[in-house]
Amino acid sequence: MPASDTQPLAFFFSDHHRWLLQHVQRQLRNRSDAEDTAAETFCQVLAAQVDVATIEQPRAYLSTIAKRLIFDRHRRRRLEQAYLERLMLLPEALAPSPEQTHLLLEALHAIDQSLSGLPVVVKKAFLMSQLDGLTYADIGRRLAVSERTVARYMTQALRQCYLSMAPT
Repeated sequence: MPASDTQPLAFFFSDHHRWLLQHVQRQLRNRSDAEDTAAETFCQVLAAQVDVATIEQPRAYLSTIAKRLIFDRHRRRRLEQAYLERLMLLPEALAPSPEQTHLLLEALHAIDQSLSGLPVVVKKAFLMSQLDGLTYADIGRRLAVSERTVARYMTQALRQCYLSMAPT
């Protein structure tokens, strides 16, 4: 990108970074997470290749992106916490190593990201099948739906996973 193309973005960043950092820090109450979120917000603006001169309400625009990132951060932490709580129930001999735990958490985040946007019941059916190894009949009984409905849920979830992995 030529220097002349980056100048509006540099001004946009310098004009709004301090405000965004303070705004996010008020929500997160953690300077380090706020700095990460503010930086990630500007990275998303850069990746979207938005002409910042056309943004009519820059603070609202940045705030919306930051809120989405904060929500994702909280969702990831809840997912991690639930997984770690389940690990604590395992006998020590069956517990994964720290390296395995890290890889499993990364895989959980990837699955969660792939399934984002799907209804909760579809996610539940998919996870019951893939993680718990339940049959469609067992899933149907637990969710109080027919096997055919479970099959439709699985088709939706698998399609979503496939589309999230497909190159764009």
